Amino acid sequence: MDRVPAANGLSFRVGFTGHSGHLTVEPLPPVDRPNRLHDLPDFVLPPAFPEETPETIKEYVNEKHLLPRLDEDVFSPQNAGRQWEFDWFDRAEIQPEPSIPRSVIVPSWEVPFRRKKNGSNSQRWEPQSVEGICSFETVIMISEFDLMNQDLSVLVLWVDVSEVVLGTQDSGALPRIVGPAKDFVRGSINSRPFRPGGLDNADSLGKIYPDGACNGEWARGLLQGEAALILPPGFKDGPDLGNLKAHPLRWEVYENLTVERRAPDARLNELSVQFDDLFKKAWEDDVKISEEDGNVSGPEDQLELPNESVQTETEVDLVAVDIFKKEPSILDEILTVESAESTSRSGDTDTGQRQNKEVWAVTGSTDEIIERFPELVPDMALDFPFELDPFQKEAIFYLERGKSVFVAAHTSAGKTVVAEYAFALASKHCTRAVYTAPIKTISNQKYRDFCGKFDVGLLTGDVSLRPEASCLIMTTEILRSMLYRGADIIRDIEWVIFDEVHYVNDVERGVVWEEVIIMLPRHINFVLLSATVPNTIEFADWIGRTKEKEIRVTGTTKRPVPLEHCLFYSGELYKICENEKMIPQGLKAAKDLHKIKNSATVSGSGSYSGSSVANERSKRHESFSHAKQNKHAASHNAVNFSGANRGTQSGTSNNWGSRRSEASIWLSLINKLSKKSLLPVVIFCFSKNRCDKSADNLTGTDLTTSSEKSEIRVFCDKAFSRLKGSDKNLPQVVRVQGLLRRGIGVHHAGLLPIVKEVVEMLFCRGVVKILFSTETFAMGVNAPARTVVFDSLRKFDGKEFRQLLPGEYTQMAGRAGRRGLDKIGTVVVLCRDEIPEEKDLKHVIVGSATRLESQFRLTYIMILHLLRVEELKVEDMLKRSFAEFHAQKKLPEQQQLLMRKLAQPKKIVECIKGEPAIEDYYVMYSEAEKRSNMIIEAVMLSPASQQYLSPGRVVIVKSQLVMGIAYAQDHLLGAIVKTPSANYKQYLVLVLTPELPSILTSQSDSRDKKDVDFQVLVPKSRRGLQDEYCSTVTSRKGSGTVNIKLPYRGSASGVSYEVREVGNNEFLSICNKKIKIDQVRLLEEGSAGAFSSTVQQLSSLKSDGNKYPPALDPVKDLKLKNPDVVEVYYRWTNLLQKMSESKCHGCVKLEENVKLARELKRHKEEVNDLKFQMSDEALQQMPDFQGRIDVLKEIGCIDADLVVQLKGRVACEMNSGEELICTECLFENQLNDLEPEEAVAIMSAFVFQQRNTSEPSLTPRLAQAKKRLCDTAIRLGKLQAEFKVQVDPEEYARDNLKFGLVEVVYEWAKGTPFADICELTDVPEGMIVRTIVRLDETCREFRNAAAIMGNSALHKKMETASNAIKRDIVFAASLYITGV
Repeated sequence: MDRVPAANGLSFRVGFTGHSGHLTVEPLPPVDRPNRLHDLPDFVLPPAFPEETPETIKEYVNEKHLLPRLDEDVFSPQNAGRQWEFDWFDRAEIQPEPSIPRSVIVPSWEVPFRRKKNGSNSQRWEPQSVEGICSFETVIMISEFDLMNQDLSVLVLWVDVSEVVLGTQDSGALPRIVGPAKDFVRGSINSRPFRPGGLDNADSLGKIYPDGACNGEWARGLLQGEAALILPPGFKDGPDLGNLKAHPLRWEVYENLTVERRAPDARLNELSVQFDDLFKKAWEDDVKISEEDGNVSGPEDQLELPNESVQTETEVDLVAVDIFKKEPSILDEILTVESAESTSRSGDTDTGQRQNKEVWAVTGSTDEIIERFPELVPDMALDFPFELDPFQKEAIFYLERGKSVFVAAHTSAGKTVVAEYAFALASKHCTRAVYTAPIKTISNQKYRDFCGKFDVGLLTGDVSLRPEASCLIMTTEILRSMLYRGADIIRDIEWVIFDEVHYVNDVERGVVWEEVIIMLPRHINFVLLSATVPNTIEFADWIGRTKEKEIRVTGTTKRPVPLEHCLFYSGELYKICENEKMIPQGLKAAKDLHKIKNSATVSGSGSYSGSSVANERSKRHESFSHAKQNKHAASHNAVNFSGANRGTQSGTSNNWGSRRSEASIWLSLINKLSKKSLLPVVIFCFSKNRCDKSADNLTGTDLTTSSEKSEIRVFCDKAFSRLKGSDKNLPQVVRVQGLLRRGIGVHHAGLLPIVKEVVEMLFCRGVVKILFSTETFAMGVNAPARTVVFDSLRKFDGKEFRQLLPGEYTQMAGRAGRRGLDKIGTVVVLCRDEIPEEKDLKHVIVGSATRLESQFRLTYIMILHLLRVEELKVEDMLKRSFAEFHAQKKLPEQQQLLMRKLAQPKKIVECIKGEPAIEDYYVMYSEAEKRSNMIIEAVMLSPASQQYLSPGRVVIVKSQLVMGIAYAQDHLLGAIVKTPSANYKQYLVLVLTPELPSILTSQSDSRDKKDVDFQVLVPKSRRGLQDEYCSTVTSRKGSGTVNIKLPYRGSASGVSYEVREVGNNEFLSICNKKIKIDQVRLLEEGSAGAFSSTVQQLSSLKSDGNKYPPALDPVKDLKLKNPDVVEVYYRWTNLLQKMSESKCHGCVKLEENVKLARELKRHKEEVNDLKFQMSDEALQQMPDFQGRIDVLKEIGCIDADLVVQLKGRVACEMNSGEELICTECLFENQLNDLEPEEAVAIMSAFVFQQRNTSEPSLTPRLAQAKKRLCDTAIRLGKLQAEFKVQVDPEEYARDNLKFGLVEVVYEWAKGTPFADICELTDVPEGMIVRTIVRLDETCREFRNAAAIMGNSALHKKMETASNAIKRDIVFAASLYITGV
């Protein structure tokens, strides 16, 4: 479209975008003035052009004016990033999308004599056909019988309308209204999130109904004149329906009956209304099954409608009403073709997958796809000027079929081709595609790469360029915010491209990836790009199972440029690995040289000891431990780590010597690489200070030609020309320019953003030969080199120094080798004073990469966003996290196992004494069994207890087996007859035993008759004194021998007894009673009278049924001092008393019933365990969730019903800082008494991340504000700890509040130049810029929160503060966006 001149000199164009028909007003950049430098041709033009012919003219007209293409004036790399200063998007009037046509019909009843009759002879009344796009699976009809006219009338209840179009679904029951235009991209806190894909069948997404609404009883009661349900959930009042009169009816519900539809017109389709939710219980409880010819009608049976009215004996049966859909328009047919196809494909896929055990991650042979690729994809959405690799063809094939793909390949293998094709498909389908990246640098670079090919927009925390574009590039956090805030743009998205998926392993931000994957709606397809990881299939299976989508996994383990790995030691390169195979000869040669050098050093110094290497390691370890305290100390220690034998030097000479040694190592390495034509090189150093110092050591190195110096100077001048005043002369800018002119670059987080971009662009141009970089360069910049050098194989990960992981090494080493330029890439490991061990090198170089692990954790803002919508539960988010993947995967098996266990026939306990009480008895028995060991060890074996174990002491002992069968009691009452002696090492105890079964008794009697002489009781008149029952302790002494055979059994006074040996560990309780014992008559003579007397004394102690005598007092008698042991002892004795009082105690079937009770309890525990594992309570983070819910209730973010309150809505706005602290800060009005400069300065504590910094100098007002904020954080930390959230209050305050840049931000907001504020702190310039940029986003969040709270003063203050910090170099535009 031609340019439209505006009144103010600006130009714009009007068009439509997307299938929804949005009206777009696109600003056009002003016409640039001609630049003579641009007029210079890059090549010599041919002497003449070909002669024009009608064919060439026609081709030119078609290409220039007729074929669809992007406007070069707008989408060129130079002009794509420029836009108007004002927010034109807010002023554009965007028409809302046409909503999905839907109808809810309640036909009115007509009296019979007023009904219109059709021309048929059936005399049947039929209502007029009505519009509807509703799917009616089951229709419940209540028929009324007209007694006067013998006719039918039908009242059809339509209650729910289902979604039938495959697209974005609302999370709530009510239809969603399109929001205002200003919230189209970012969304609003007032909007509901869309329903996540894969949660369609979740119970939590079911609509919430009042009691009685889900079983169908409400409709019957309503027609019978009962009160109607007028109060919806969450409402305080409802409509007034007045008095309802009763309506005669017959209530019949049919299950699985499909009505045969009749369509008078072929173009009119009929569907049915779903009643699954409302009448589910009615189907289960009150089902009428129709039987015909002895067969029960199944789901496939159809109920045919007669042509004439059908009448029952007294009432009228059910009649179906045909419902027709209106004739669709041509546009509707076009738009619904793809939806219908995707629905059918989705249905077929889901059915097939469920039959195949739900294998969601699919890998297959690609030979047929590769061979027939031109035939399978004849019309590609994007043509590539090179031959595609096999994995690229496979991915493109599945993208064309609308499948989600997971591409795992090495760095520089060509994964971006798949992303580009997804962009092309979105443009072809008039939909949108979103490219997400973990780092802002990647987003900016991809914007530059794609803006010349596609209609691209960029959305980051501080930049919003062309948000109406069809292809959007954004950070993952922005996409998460759009999903939670229900942005309407989500409706148009077809593809979401996740780059660097292995970033999910990041501890801090990995949770964002899982949240986004779970929250994406079902109509969005995935393109996942990742480095090679061992569990690719597992991760893809989790995504497919979570979203119920088939994920096609493809990729390659082959590197486009093979790598060789070398060691650099003493000026030489030793090849140690090639083609993923270790070469031991190279490592052996390096070690031999190392031994020779060490032996020469020892012979020269004469002071070598075998432990010098170990001592050197210990010194380095100590230096590393001190490095955490100060960043300058860290760099100093890092230098010492790489030095050799410098422990004896000290002071300035030590530093100077180490610098000379470092410089010589780098010079020798660079000379070696230069001679072998291995430049450019990326040198990875794992410290910002080490990068700077290593680059500064190369003072005499110059690797650029005069033309390259000129190119670097011109580029830097153009790039830095956008800086103002003193910013151009910042020390960092001047220093980096000096290094760049010599072909040396530095890249780390401490650099200014514009400086980093200059270094990246010049390195991509090939004029920078040496680049010292930290690890972020490997992930954030797509800039391969000829060689990669590792300064060390150890790094500090924020907690400790450790070896590099194989995945980290592979990520960085992948930058070696430029595809199309190098045949092989070289990776060098720098060795200074030691050679790494072979096993360490093998683990790092060819070891398995780090597995993708879940870093999912609950956050308060996540909980609040999900609680805003009742249909979305936090439990569903937890279930579908990668951490719970394996547990959720086992649910079908656990469900089957549970059903089998529940279907097992339950064994019944048969009690001969009435109502079974074995379950209660077994509970006491189990508890006593658990505590028996503690009681025996702590009480019965103590010296205080042993003194009470004397002859005559009444005790309780464990039961033993008799003929392989246990007694009917698990513990028996007895008395000690004899203490241990030389002949008998154990106690002899007479115990009272219950009656044994008859078969057992007969066997025992027969054995006793053989072993023991038969005893006859003589009459009392003929007994001697020695046989008297009432015996006393005899005065005559016995020999101490035991003449009875143990165990000795008998019966006296109707009670069975037994004399047995009892060990110390068999005593269960020592009673406070003691009886008289005649050892001689009992043990030596075996007198029946003595046994009868002893039995009578014991029986008299059991006068109260089965009760035992009281036990010894644990404190007074047994002298126990441990209160825990005393408490357990009391419980133990009470258990024994309760067990003795039970009717099961002494039962002959006790042992049998105990075994049965044990089986029943084990079965019950297994069932309960399975139910627990299948419930939400088994989730790993469920305790943390409950604690966080309690915290939110306590501070007032939610109420007792989990409804989000005003404070919770404010907390939902806080994304950049800790949400609880920020919210409390606002509601405590801590910023009210501060000026805008002071407020924004104290707010920097929310976003600043560096721990160790110099102490800032604060004004009294800022110091007071700092103290208030710290007190709030500690109070919140203590509150969380009180509710069992794993938080240490002091550490919580330190981690979330860092005040290192308060003074810097305060001076910057007051207008101090950037060069001056850098002198106030030791924080690098890049960290300062990053903090202030994020602080602007925090001001915007606080401004939105103030609007929600209704605090206009705070809103204005935040706006003033934001304007105060948005200036100069801090907010300089990115070179990737605006161009150079």
